Amino acid sequence: MTLRTRFAPSPTGFLHIGGARTALFCHLHTRRHQGTFILRIEDTDTERSTQEAVQVILEGLTWMGLPPDEGPHFQSHHTRRYLDVVQEMLAAGHAYVCTCSRERLDAVRERQRETGDKPRYDGHCRNANLSPGAEPHVIRFRTPQEGEISWDDKIQETIRFANSELDDLILVRSDGSPTYNLAVAVDDHDMGITLVIRGEDHISNTPRQMHLFRAMGWEVPEYAHMPLLHGSDGAKLSKRHGAVSVLQYREEGFLPSAINNYLARLGWSHGEQEIFTMAELEQLFDVSQLGRSAAIFDRAKLLWINGHHIRAATPEQLLPELAMQLARLGIDPPPSTEELAPILPEFQARAATMVEMAQKCRFLFIDSVLPYEEKAARKHLTPGVQAPLSALATALDALPEWLTPAIEGAFQANLAAHNLTMGQLAQPVRVALTGSGASPGIFETMVMLGKQKTVQRIQAGVVWLRGA
Repeated sequence: MTLRTRFAPSPTGFLHIGGARTALFCHLHTRRHQGTFILRIEDTDTERSTQEAVQVILEGLTWMGLPPDEGPHFQSHHTRRYLDVVQEMLAAGHAYVCTCSRERLDAVRERQRETGDKPRYDGHCRNANLSPGAEPHVIRFRTPQEGEISWDDKIQETIRFANSELDDLILVRSDGSPTYNLAVAVDDHDMGITLVIRGEDHISNTPRQMHLFRAMGWEVPEYAHMPLLHGSDGAKLSKRHGAVSVLQYREEGFLPSAINNYLARLGWSHGEQEIFTMAELEQLFDVSQLGRSAAIFDRAKLLWINGHHIRAATPEQLLPELAMQLARLGIDPPPSTEELAPILPEFQARAATMVEMAQKCRFLFIDSVLPYEEKAARKHLTPGVQAPLSALATALDALPEWLTPAIEGAFQANLAAHNLTMGQLAQPVRVALTGSGASPGIFETMVMLGKQKTVQRIQAGVVWLRGA
């Protein structure tokens, strides 16, 4: 049977890092086994679901390079189908009408809590043979009361539930809308899902959905429940640990290849290898190899992996991210591909994130005079370098060609004329050119900046010194 998996987010917020990990595992396992990866938007919660959230989910998956083979499908489009299935269950005796009021249900649960019992529906209407009428009602599933239900989970191994622990879940609410477990079971059947990959927080839903499958005579899919992500303090991953939108990670300068590499390694390994390309992950990953322990989200490790991917990336992979970051720093319009491509090698080895890279190369694309970092200016732009800087600007302006040997020759001649060491002049020049005391090599910086901007900025440094 052809493998078919699905990623099924609810559009009630952003695509957070835990959901992104589920989508990645579905994608990788499907690619490894030549299956089909389906995107299903579970928007039955009409009050909280938004089109904006749908768009954010789609943008996040696109940025991560996880395009679905099918979808997106929307549960809100299938309401009639869910209700038809419930009618079949009613006719077959697998479901029943329940008219219990909220007040009665609350009273039952309160008594159960007082006696130490698990709060649950007590089956009051289970055998009443009620018919739908004007009285408010829900439709419940008639859960088997004897025996147990179990499955061999591809990650968690064998999981068992006593049927007596499962109450009669609601299939249709009093407003006529289908519930989550009903919609999921029907969709998984109708879409031919053969393997459900999701977080272990869904384990309690699985026996309920399996009962629905069996009641309808449908083949039950396999299940793989992934351990959840935890923060470094051992608590369930939250916003303070980094459980934010994957698009926020893009804004913070992470590459999708690094995010995918890092998320794949949370609970899965392949020998001692740490750095993986997407192609390698698609060849090697299998959910059955996941461990059962909670994976710890470590931002420092993610930064380390991101640095590796930046250094290994091609210009085509980096240019869109760098252009976006430069635009966020006020470089508008952002530089062209032709402008960015030559400078990338000078900055790839020096940046852990694309934000850092953009900050380091921003000086190249500013036409106005740069503000100087106070500490760098105070240390390097001192009265003693005013004359050498002025002479260097004149010498550089007179060069007939703007190439490294010529620039270096003019620089060395200026050092000799003023009896200075390389460091004594290079750092003041660097501050004048970039506004800071750090940049690529001084000659490489001049070549990238171009003759006109180099001369203008050194002259501006001289003017600044006169007024200091």
